Amino acid sequence: MATWTFLTNHAIVLLLLAKHPLVTGRELSRLIGITERSVRNIISDLESEGYIKKSREGRQVRYKINPHLPLRHHTQKDKAIKILLDALDRGEIRYGAKKRKASSKGIL
Repeated sequence: MATWTFLTNHAIVLLLLAKHPLVTGRELSRLIGITERSVRNIISDLESEGYIKKSREGRQVRYKINPHLPLRHHTQKDKAIKILLDALDRGEIRYGAKKRKASSKGIL
């Protein structure tokens, strides 16, 4: 029997980037259970559509979420992704605020 989930990998990557802006692709890959290449493709999708912006901090990459962009499904385009992220994280995400570095022990 095939397994399925309510959230896509894109939604999970977006949520983790919002919660842990300094997380690495390798850490995301391990947490989600998909390849690093898949994670990088998802990050590329999110960046090209403006949902995230990347900036360098030394040797690290910091991700910043644009919480005001709409959800992508045609039935939900009137709702911002902030609603989804806040619902999944109980409003604890501070958009654009610096947080501590995410380590493989500190995530989830």
